[in-house]
Amino acid sequence: MAFRSKEMMKKILKKVGEDNLATGLKDVLKRSIPDSKVVMGRAKRGIFAGRHIQFGNRVSEDGGNKTRRTWKPNVQEKRLFSYILDCHIRIKVTTHALRCIDKAGGIDEYLLKTPYYKMDTELGLLWKAKIEKLYEELGQMEVVFFSPEDEAKFEQGFRELKLAERAARREFRRQLYGGSAKQDQTELGVADIHAVAENGTGGIGDGSVHAEDDEPLVANA
Repeated sequence: MAFRSKEMMKKILKKVGEDNLATGLKDVLKRSIPDSKVVMGRAKRGIFAGRHIQFGNRVSEDGGNKTRRTWKPNVQEKRLFSYILDCHIRIKVTTHALRCIDKAGGIDEYLLKTPYYKMDTELGLLWKAKIEKLYEELGQMEVVFFSPEDEAKFEQGFRELKLAERAARREFRRQLYGGSAKQDQTELGVADIHAVAENGTGGIGDGSVHAEDDEPLVANA
C-alpha cells in the first residue's frame, strides 16, 4: 500500500500533462507530496480527506480477550456538481469529505482551498491540479461589463421576446383549434343549403310563410 513521491509525481504528470500545469505548480507538488506515506489502495480512487483504514483490538467483556480488528471509513459514491466543468462528477468520497465539501461551498472550492500536503491521494491531487489550471485560464479571459442602461435594455428585449413568443403560441393554438371549429360550421351550413335545395321548399322563410297561409283555410273550413 505504500508508494513513493517519485512514482506518484510521474503518474500525475502523465495524466495532467506537464505543459498543462500552472506556473510553479510542479515545484509545489514536489514539496507537498509525502516521501513515504501509507495510504490504503481504495483511497487512491476517491477523496477521503484523511480518513483511512484503522487497526485496533476487540476486547471481550468477560475475560478481556483481545482480537485484532479494523475500522474502515464510511465511503459513499456521490455526484458532485463542478461549476468550472459545468457537469456532475461521479466520485467516491467519505462522509467526512462530504462535510468538508459542504462547508467549503462545493467541490471546486474544496479543491482550491485544501493545501497540497493534505491531498494524500492521487485522484485528489489530479483534480486539484486540473481545477487550478482551469481557473487560471478563466482568470486570463477578458471580461466585459455593461452599463446599467444597457442591462435594462437587454432585460426589456428579453421581456418583449418572451411576450412575442407567448403571443405567437397563442395565435397558433387559436388557428389550430378555432379554425377547425369554423370549418365544421361552414360544412354544416353548406349541407343544410343542399338539403333545402333538394327538397324544393326554397328556404326556411318560405316554409314558414306557407304554414301561416294554411291556417286561415283550415279555420274557414
